[in-house]
Amino acid sequence: MRHPKLDLKTVVLTKKIAFHLFQKQNMKKQTASFLCLCLTLFFFCFEVGKAQQNTQNQDLSTTKTGSLLQSGPMVGYSEMLEVGLWVQTKSSAKVAIRYRIKGSDQAYLYTDPIKTTKDSAFVAHLVADQVEAGQVYEYQLLINDAIEPISYPLTFQTQKLWQFRTDPPDFKFVFGSCFYINDEKHDRPGKPYGSGTEILKRIYNENADFMVWGGDNTYLREPDWGSQTGIFYRHTHTRSATDLQPLLGNMHHYATWDDHDFGPNDSDRSFANKHLTQKAFNVFWRNLNTNMTGENDIASSFTWGDIQFFMLDNRSLRSPQQYKGRRDYLGEKQLQWLIEGLTYSRATFKFVVVGGQVLNPSDIFENYATYHEERQILFDELEKQRVKGVIFLTGDRHHSILTKMEREGSYPLYDITSSSITAGSHSPKEGENPLRVEGTLYDKNNYVVLSVSGKYKERVLKIALKDETGKLVWEREISQKELE
Repeated sequence: MRHPKLDLKTVVLTKKIAFHLFQKQNMKKQTASFLCLCLTLFFFCFEVGKAQQNTQNQDLSTTKTGSLLQSGPMVGYSEMLEVGLWVQTKSSAKVAIRYRIKGSDQAYLYTDPIKTTKDSAFVAHLVADQVEAGQVYEYQLLINDAIEPISYPLTFQTQKLWQFRTDPPDFKFVFGSCFYINDEKHDRPGKPYGSGTEILKRIYNENADFMVWGGDNTYLREPDWGSQTGIFYRHTHTRSATDLQPLLGNMHHYATWDDHDFGPNDSDRSFANKHLTQKAFNVFWRNLNTNMTGENDIASSFTWGDIQFFMLDNRSLRSPQQYKGRRDYLGEKQLQWLIEGLTYSRATFKFVVVGGQVLNPSDIFENYATYHEERQILFDELEKQRVKGVIFLTGDRHHSILTKMEREGSYPLYDITSSSITAGSHSPKEGENPLRVEGTLYDKNNYVVLSVSGKYKERVLKIALKDETGKLVWEREISQKELE
């Protein structure tokens, strides 16, 4: 709250008039002086009360400070008692978010304010930590203590406390990869590689609970990957796309990366500036945890309802594809973390999210099959540890497809590839993926909607691939029992 300032001239004049009136009433000089002091204090308290009322007023009017907002706000991770939020300003500013249960008239709760700085691309990571489980909240962004006018609703949610009480909650989420926003001054000559952004409106209209970004979420270019300035510029340019803003503000977001948001095309652990892109990833996303191996990777994990996600980093620890020594894709420590995490997890479905295709046996491009020794270790361990419910979510290939690997004596593995959201498309050659499920290849811009529903131990995953207009291309169902 800003404390009121009493004008000195006004105070002096008020005291003179009051003193004159009090003396006319034949009061003693000391009594008149005392009453003048009381009157001054009364005016001061009155102004303080007005200031407090304005600060706490539920209908506080907005003050236009739009020139300071660069992108966001974005809703990040969601837990039962905490939600991560994100916003970027154009220059240094104090930002905060106030929130309350949607549709209520309760007093607003506030995040701790944060001053954005250039070293972090003027990004603030805010935390809503006065929330209750299983609620939907409406919120407002404040920049320098003034409410930022936003033309679309802003909401976030907390996860439900269902364990030992009810069946798991039904929910749905969106998955996609390869998000390219054109930038004429830095793009290569010729036809733009990125398409329009109408698809973002279709994703927004899905009203999903959250979105999983599968890599290549921005495309670093030649001027970018040599410096923090360039890397921050590219992330800022992509994140500021107009049609992206409502999606950021109302759907929770989780991400991993692939080569283009890690570094140059097909880049690996030898990339000299990976420390800068790792910093940028952690600045521009609101995953609750990263660096699961302790080697400055961006691997993370989160749960939603009865489902767990393992967000893998296939770049930070990856050896060059043509390397003749030990060839790492995830790396020994990350692979061990994944296997142990899958073994421990009691989740109904365990989604393993990684930039490149896992099940496609063709050792082409950057498929996991090109690192066949490590890939085989993963498959062997899944059988040895008797891990149930594993499904892979992958991107990179600039087309979408469902891959199914049958395993003798065990359940089949599925790999859902969704690519691209806006980047250019690519049609695979005939026979390139011998394990593909017929009728699931699609080589234009798209996204996948995944819905989880059903009673405890009878859960069903519904997969719906949709085109850039939101039209259904194909759908399939996978039951919990099929993956046991």
